[in-house]
Amino acid sequence: MPKTIQQPSSVFVALVGRPNVGKSSLTNHLVGEKVAIVTKKPQTTRSRITGIITKGPVQYVLMDTPGIHAARNRLDSRMTQTAAASLKDVDVTMMLFEPAGDFTESELGMVKALQKGGPAIAVINKVDLLDNFAALEARKRQIEEFGCFDKIVTVSAKDGTGCEELFAILAPYGNEGPHYFDEDAFTDLPEKELVAELIREKALLFLREEVPHGIAVTVERFKERPDSDLIDIDASIICEKKSHKGMVIGKGGQMLKKIGSAARADIEELLGARVNLQCWVKVREDWRDNDQLLNSLGFAKP
Repeated sequence: MPKTIQQPSSVFVALVGRPNVGKSSLTNHLVGEKVAIVTKKPQTTRSRITGIITKGPVQYVLMDTPGIHAARNRLDSRMTQTAAASLKDVDVTMMLFEPAGDFTESELGMVKALQKGGPAIAVINKVDLLDNFAALEARKRQIEEFGCFDKIVTVSAKDGTGCEELFAILAPYGNEGPHYFDEDAFTDLPEKELVAELIREKALLFLREEVPHGIAVTVERFKERPDSDLIDIDASIICEKKSHKGMVIGKGGQMLKKIGSAARADIEELLGARVNLQCWVKVREDWRDNDQLLNSLGFAKP
């Protein structure tokens, strides 16, 4: 492996793993900004989200990918393809694992891809939940047996344990050359997309189990008022069924109001400006299985 690089260099890193293993939490922790939305519900991340950290000569470009799982519709299969395609675009892959429990078929499929592919590091997350050292050692041995990981590290994305050490582990995989992004950039996502994701996060947090995965959010208008620090944002919350529309709006519009005001607080913090947010709810039946609608909603095939 190369020695410490003093020339400018960039290292592109894919974060992969099962749903809810903590990829987005780890990305946000390492970036120091909220670039990926986080909820306890699986499949919160739908597309590849880039987090950027520049530390001296090294620029780290983290690609937070959707959780790998068995596909139930066309959106799911696009998400899984996005995770798989990310492995080809990077210098090193960080695969996150739970600290205990069985591996899923999708996880084992991803391990097989790594056995054939480029370098990878195993990251056992959520060590803050463990009080059993022996269980952690057993998990490390299981991962060692896969034979495709250069290193196995333990972290807690929740409390930050072990996270800073990842930078030193990743740096040697970088390639010399000018940085791809500005030094102060923390993501390549347009503001409109970040705003849409924050609204979707609140819908995921507040709505009942059966509704959230049938929701997409698009920002129709994003306009700064001249001579003012006020930004007008119009967003559409797309759902799959008329019955879901009623749940999103809620009795007397209460649920939509709750989603909108919680999202607005986060958006104002993100943009550093006051926001006038208007949310509308629209029905697009079975959009998750409609290629044309998936394309128009920004879920392009990888």
